[in-house]
This record gives sequence, C-alpha cells and structure tokens, in this order.
Amino acid sequence: MENYPLPARALVAEMAAKAAADPSRAIAYQGAPGANSHLAALGYAPDCVPLPCFDFQDAIDAVRNGQAARALIPIENSLHGRVADMHFLLPESGLSIVDEYFLRIRHCLMATDDAPVKSAISHPQALGQCRHYLRERGIQPVSYADTAGAAALVAETRNPGDGAIAPYLAAEIYGLRLIAENIEDSDDNMTRFVVLAREPAMPVAGIGPVMTTFLFEVKNVPAALYKAMGGFATNGVNMTKLESYQRGASFAATEFYCDIEGMPGDPAVDRALAELEFHTKWVRVLGSYRQARPRV
Repeated sequence: MENYPLPARALVAEMAAKAAADPSRAIAYQGAPGANSHLAALGYAPDCVPLPCFDFQDAIDAVRNGQAARALIPIENSLHGRVADMHFLLPESGLSIVDEYFLRIRHCLMATDDAPVKSAISHPQALGQCRHYLRERGIQPVSYADTAGAAALVAETRNPGDGAIAPYLAAEIYGLRLIAENIEDSDDNMTRFVVLAREPAMPVAGIGPVMTTFLFEVKNVPAALYKAMGGFATNGVNMTKLESYQRGASFAATEFYCDIEGMPGDPAVDRALAELEFHTKWVRVLGSYRQARPRV
C-alpha cells in the first residue's frame, strides 16, 4: 500500500477491507482508486467490490490467493495496441479467461490549479493515447504506474506545472481541477479487458457468439505458421486476432496470441485445434467466453 501516493492510501485501505469481508464479490484491478480499470469493474459488475492493486501481478495474485473472485485486466487498446506484459503474465498466472468487457476511454487533463501544465504524468498507455494533444501543446509526458495514481501524486506533490492524465473520477476523488476533457486522439478510443478467474467457465448453450483465446509456439521450420493456420481456414473458423511475441533470447521460434470465434466442443474448432497442435510445439487454451460485442 505504501507504493501508492499518500492521498490514495486511505481509500485503498478502505476498499481492501471491504473486499476482504466479501471476496466472492471482489474484482481485483490494477491501479489506484479512480483508474479506468476501476470504472471498468463498476461497469462490468455494478454490484462488485472493487479491489485496487498496485500492478498487474498483484491483481492476478489477489485472485490466485483467494482475496478476489475475479480480476479485470486490460489487454489491448484501439489506439495504442497491446498492453505491455499481458502475453507473459496471462499464461504464467494459472488463471482462466471467463469473460471480456469493453470500456470507452475518456481522458482528462487535471492539475491542482489553473496554471499552464508543462508536464503530464500518467500510465504509458494513456500518454500514448493522447500523444497528439500533448505534442501540439508542448506538454512533456511523464510515465507513471497508473492514471489515477498519477492524479493522486499530483495532488500530493502540488508541483507547479505538473498535471495528470486520468479519468474524471480521479479528479473528483483527489480534489483536482479539470483542465481539459476528452483529450484522447480519437473519439473511438476503446480498451478491451479480460476477466480472469481461478476456474474456467465454459459458456452455456444459447449465450450467443463465443470467443476462445489461446497461445501457441510454432516449430522452427519453413512455413510453420502457414501450416498451423491452415486448419482454421479449411474448417471455416473465424480468427479475429493473431499477434506474435518473443520469449527468451534465442529468437529461434515465435509464440502467438490468438482469438477465434467458437469454442472447444464445436466440431470445426476441435478439428482446427487438432491440426494446430500437430504443427506446433504446444498449444495452451486460456479460456472460452461470450463475446461482449460482435466481431463484424
């Protein structure tokens, strides 16, 4: 808790106590009170008990240790792409993806007074989503652990010229002035969150379109990815996301993060996954869950 700026600590302690009293309703998220993930948790499950965690690993550990039933973790943003480290943390967590949630992101510039803002403190994702706004005004971006934590830091230090980029809720919580609203570089700024739990929860029949997320590593042979993907094409399985990443220092073979429509148990998906396993070193399914919004 000492990692948080002073203005956030009392509220973090209060929220942690509520979560400890009712862990079955607790949703762990990364960030200080007032972060976008806080808003996402309340939007996803209005009756939940949000549990703020300083970093992503803390939020995952809260579920693994039984402090929270679920964690809500951002995985990608429409403007700034993949959230760093997620592809490494998810498979190592031992948790399953059981749902997804999309949050429209609206960033605000806030400060202690109306003096010109020279430096904007925020999470790297938020800074990246507002880079044009900052560049046009000559405002220096400064990275911090999360958006609302940056707002709490500005409220604590009260350094002239320092501002924070965070949701409007953070300004209300930490008593900051809103200098500008909706400063993101696009009106369709959207972040996709995944919901993690200790046990998988296979979607029930009739729930609607379903997604399955999995990881795999190709063999270090010519046309490995082409062969691995062939089963999805021949079986008519729609792939909505395929993203590569490297683990370790060999650079000999690549790992991939993949989203498809459908789930194990569907004959076409089963055939596609069987062919994938034949052409890869390993496949690890992270979860199947309902689509929060259609992929069209």
